[in-house]
Amino acid sequence: MRFRNLDVLKRPEPFQVSLGTLPRDILMTRFAMEKAFAVNRLVRSIHGDSFEWYGYTIARKERVDVIVDIGIPENDKNRIDYTALDPVSIQVYQESLRREEVINGWVHSHGNLPFHSFSSTDDQNSMRMLDFVFSRLKISVAKREIFVDDLLLLVEGRHTDQDLVEGSIAIVTDAPVTRARILETVYGGFCHCLVIGDEGWHAQEIVYKERGILSGHTAFSRKRARLLITGDGGPLGPEALQTLAREVRAKIKPLTHESPKLERA
Repeated sequence: MRFRNLDVLKRPEPFQVSLGTLPRDILMTRFAMEKAFAVNRLVRSIHGDSFEWYGYTIARKERVDVIVDIGIPENDKNRIDYTALDPVSIQVYQESLRREEVINGWVHSHGNLPFHSFSSTDDQNSMRMLDFVFSRLKISVAKREIFVDDLLLLVEGRHTDQDLVEGSIAIVTDAPVTRARILETVYGGFCHCLVIGDEGWHAQEIVYKERGILSGHTAFSRKRARLLITGDGGPLGPEALQTLAREVRAKIKPLTHESPKLERA
């Protein structure tokens, strides 16, 4: 048999209904933004040089898309040109937060490096963070049709064990069914990712993950995002800066030897 148009052989697009949306912009309070750059300044003043450091962006569970604070974990792999996230450390820090708080991403500094964007190393760190936050931030984003080759429809009490030999998947109903459509829930999650520099610049993106609950089909994507400053806050007062300085001194301890793994685009 010949087909004039090979499009007739293509499987139709699956039926899908949208149920929810993931954030397209990054919302951040002035307090959190100022705190991130304050850490940058403190690293330089305390250690006498610019080093990469990282922190976690913190949200409240009632608005998981809004960054309200910056958490500083133990930084044990901080060099002038490289830093790395550790899934175990992320879990430990999450457990230290108040019940109403949740990690929704990460922020890190490129110090005085001339690279004002995300590197391949940063991309790997972002995926580690996304894997962690997905279970806490996921929502139902769609119901999507699953195509099943050789679907078998049976009626309860009217089939034999031999009937079950046929088909790849069998659905047993209490009444005759001639056609069925299987819709799976698709869960979606996100991770906010920010990078800042000594000169006051910043760049940000959101990485996404979607996974079908039945098929297990998983898709990843990322997009550059606008940073929208919201809420109150501003420069940290003297007491808050002293507390933050003690935290930086205790938790951010740069390694001064050259890293074998440089930031690369």
